Amino acid sequence: MVGTDENNPGVGVIGPANNQGGLRAGVGKFTTGIGHNRRALSSIDRNIIGVPPYPCAVNKRALSEKFAAQMASNKQQRAAIPEESRKLVLQSAPSELKDCVFVDAEDCKGTSDLPVPMSVQHTEAMLEEIDRMEEEIEMEDLVKEPVMDIDGSDNKNSLAVVEYIDEIYAYYRKTESSSCVSPDYMSQQFDINDRMRGILIDWLIEVHYKFELMDETLYLTVNLIDRFLALQPVVRKKLQLVGVTAMLLACKYEEVTVPIVEDLILISDKAYSRKEVLDMEKLMVNTLQFNMSVPTPYVFMRRFLKAAQSDKKLELLSFFIIELCLVEYEMLKFSPSLLAAAAIFTAQCTLNGSKHWSRTCEWYTRYTEEQLLECSRLMVSFHQQAGTGKLTGVHRKYSTSKFGHTAKSEPAHFLVEERPS
Repeated sequence: MVGTDENNPGVGVIGPANNQGGLRAGVGKFTTGIGHNRRALSSIDRNIIGVPPYPCAVNKRALSEKFAAQMASNKQQRAAIPEESRKLVLQSAPSELKDCVFVDAEDCKGTSDLPVPMSVQHTEAMLEEIDRMEEEIEMEDLVKEPVMDIDGSDNKNSLAVVEYIDEIYAYYRKTESSSCVSPDYMSQQFDINDRMRGILIDWLIEVHYKFELMDETLYLTVNLIDRFLALQPVVRKKLQLVGVTAMLLACKYEEVTVPIVEDLILISDKAYSRKEVLDMEKLMVNTLQFNMSVPTPYVFMRRFLKAAQSDKKLELLSFFIIELCLVEYEMLKFSPSLLAAAAIFTAQCTLNGSKHWSRTCEWYTRYTEEQLLECSRLMVSFHQQAGTGKLTGVHRKYSTSKFGHTAKSEPAHFLVEERPS
């Protein structure tokens, strides 16, 4: 928090407290906006000196005996100047200023026979520079959009873990690369291709919807499939088995109530036996070394939507856009956090009809608008083609009243049209 040093009331001190409900600046969370507690340095100087403004600070060592003699020899030439204006002003000051005395500005000027000490010139220039910097900083504070503290309202919610939520997402960002696969891993497969992968995931999205599973389960299912296929060659007749087994594992990790193996066999049109499912489950967990705890786009979506202060319409549109990306093999080149941020940015552009990316969104996602544009333009192209072709599972899902008929929204065509040449 921002406090005050007892020995120097003009100096701000940043303490370790983690206050909520204010504006964000730097890394800490502050209780007030930027600039409200700042005191201009010029007013602090006047409080220290105790005399009218514009004093000249002179180092005491500069007032040597020779300089004192020069002042005395020119006493007659300066007789017109009032006596009190030539007196040294000695005031109590902080420890950093105890070696300094202050001289009236007229004494600093003198005559042509009395050169102004270098310390005076330097101090005057320093004060002018400080005043100029203060004005620039205050203007920047007024112009820049504030970064909101999105966790302030959850200060009393223990489930929001406000005390270390930033550290959690910093860890997610650090480890998300471990959940990514090579964007061309299909080149290592000899019997399947990216089109078959798209068909499988489009089907699993419908299965996920019919089973009414949690959102987290879908994203983990797709992640397990890609990570497994990147390591293990699979023949095409076993690809659907990989899909249902990945969903079974994701359900065991995320769900409270897990579908039984027989249900998964049934939706696969009894193409596989119970033993085949269990054998594939063993192979998959061993190939992945039992690593199920990976950051998927979903965990970033929840955090970034909060930063965007989303309503239900923006939330549904963002999830519709990112689920379209799950089917597309080419989107594997983007990290989970970038996919989540770009989906929300694209959804905002779709609803507003223009580009919109606040400083708060930029702060919490760590992505600028420019960094999102490439991914966002691809998302718009998927949105434009969502109801066409064979892979329409996501479009049908989000065309229902349960999902607010989100798929019928008009895509943000202008993002594609302004693509640089």
